[in-house]
Amino acid sequence: MFPKRRMRRLRRTGLLRSMVRENRLNMEDLIFPIFIDETLEERRPIESMPGQYRLPLGEIRDEALELVSLGIPAAILFGIPAEKDEVGSEAYNPEGIIPQAVAEIKDEVGDDLVVITDVCLCEYTDHGHCGLIEDDYVQNDPTLELLAKEALSHAEAGADMVAPSDMMDGRVDAIRTILDDNGFTDTIIMSYAAKYASAFYGPFRDAADSTPAFGDRKSYQMDPANSDEALLEVALDIEEGADIVMVKPALSYLDVIRRVKEEFGMPTAAYNVSGEYTMVKVAARKGYIDEERIVMELLTSMKRAGADMILTYHAKDVARWLE
Repeated sequence: MFPKRRMRRLRRTGLLRSMVRENRLNMEDLIFPIFIDETLEERRPIESMPGQYRLPLGEIRDEALELVSLGIPAAILFGIPAEKDEVGSEAYNPEGIIPQAVAEIKDEVGDDLVVITDVCLCEYTDHGHCGLIEDDYVQNDPTLELLAKEALSHAEAGADMVAPSDMMDGRVDAIRTILDDNGFTDTIIMSYAAKYASAFYGPFRDAADSTPAFGDRKSYQMDPANSDEALLEVALDIEEGADIVMVKPALSYLDVIRRVKEEFGMPTAAYNVSGEYTMVKVAARKGYIDEERIVMELLTSMKRAGADMILTYHAKDVARWLE
């Protein structure tokens, strides 16, 4: 005999399904990544990321206005400088590409768009690693001072939030200290707290021109096999002053997102990274999948896992679908 409770009753119509839906993807969840190239005069398509572009500084105001018009609340900025060197000097140049971009956006749209900046050296070093190199090894402690200077230059330009992505030990504390010492006590730190040494970053390295010239990043990014370690990394970043913690990538690490959210209850971000994006785009263009349904399902899974906000290259498309 059937039980009196039939689960299909609440699935019969779209309205009924909507009324009992447990998780919803909202416009307010979205953060759109922007690549700004100091060498360009006009936008250039990123071949490995269909539908994405490197922008010149001259187009950043229009980009900000488009995001605001779509209702997307935040953007994270990545810079590609005209010149690179072994110590990533342009990363912490107060007149560098990111401080200029921040100032342009804030002058155009003010507080209508939350401006987040990536804090790392990899886009600015000629060797493509996230810190200073000695004997072919990334040096942790000497790198912290440069990351702190980079974060400060972004805050001085008007950034609402800085997001250290380098995975050096102690960098959140170094950044929080320099920001507080210079009066930027309200500048938020969104830490890439559990960032894995993932194969899903390939298209991003093309987009940001940040492929390591030698070796890999496995000595500072996390082993994909570990999840207990992620909780240790997140706990340290919270102790050092992180306001928001991030798990990157998202799709293969939904279990980590869930563990982080349940353990700490902190505002938690997930980065729907370039490789995840490109696989969907290529399959959709081949006609193998329904792009809108797949994207919404993937991003909803990140919300269901515990993400409060999602960094995603799909943000503009999602904003239009949600209208």
